[in-house]
Amino acid sequence: MKYALKFQVILLGLMFITIAAKAQDPIKVAPGQYQKVLLDNAHVRVMEAVIKPGEEVPWHSHPNHIAYILSGGKLEFTAKGKSPETVELAAGKAMYFDAVTHMAKNIGDTEVKVIVIELKDQKKK
Repeated sequence: MKYALKFQVILLGLMFITIAAKAQDPIKVAPGQYQKVLLDNAHVRVMEAVIKPGEEVPWHSHPNHIAYILSGGKLEFTAKGKSPETVELAAGKAMYFDAVTHMAKNIGDTEVKVIVIELKDQKKK
């Protein structure tokens, strides 16, 4: 009986973690901005994001990822536990980011379009 209770507690914890992780998927929490999944396989997920002036992208998470800027602008990023950071994005620029949970707001006056490439098969050595 004692082991069955421990198993149930562990199972409930795993279910909570799974639900919390899914809730932070940018496609689910920001479908207005993350409009298209261009590719999704065992190695990468490639998405197109469009953020209009004044729009805010709610809290979401990415594994290690690359952003390629199609049309630039000014975004304010706030990572969990950190102060907001303003970033000027230039069209044609590619940037690498470690895994993060963050939110973003377009504080400029131009629409920002970005291709986000999430890396899935990160193996620890």
